[in-house]
Amino acid sequence: MDDEATLINRLRQRDPQAFATFFETYADRVYRLAYGIVGSETDAEEVVQATFISALEAIERFEHHARLGTWLYRIAYNHALMILRRRRPEETLPDDDGALPLPSALKDWSVLPEERLLSREAQEMLRKAIMELPTTLRAAFICRDIEGLSTADCAQIIGISEGALKVRLHRARLTLRERVSEYFGEWVAPGNG
Repeated sequence: MDDEATLINRLRQRDPQAFATFFETYADRVYRLAYGIVGSETDAEEVVQATFISALEAIERFEHHARLGTWLYRIAYNHALMILRRRRPEETLPDDDGALPLPSALKDWSVLPEERLLSREAQEMLRKAIMELPTTLRAAFICRDIEGLSTADCAQIIGISEGALKVRLHRARLTLRERVSEYFGEWVAPGNG
């Protein structure tokens, strides 16, 4: 069942082994994407469950315009956005990220010892900084830089052009770099940043 077309056909036939393979292949990735967007284990698990149910209900309509994984991530992304809207119904999720200020606190934190960069405290700070990104920037960053999907796949998952994805990704990286620079700034010697 390593061939995607075979897997899709067997899913359409409601083969339990095909579903097990499908779930094992994608569940962790869908969870990471969902958790990165919603920021809650419970909500991320809900996204995973809803994603696979939706995918199985819609597998007959899958048209191969994208790879199966990309299609599944798109479903997961939409379910994650629904949870965010349910959580904050008064808040709309913008299609345009607006102008973000240019970073002001950039430092050269590459001079820091590796153990400082890999500490639990640093990892938690980075996780928090990612969660504070606007949803549209956070989704682009998680999809491309954390999940390692291609620019084309990320754009398709999020439902924007590749150019718009690149802009969002650039803004997310700049914002995160500024926050990381602020955090590590106290350990960077004067003249290094």
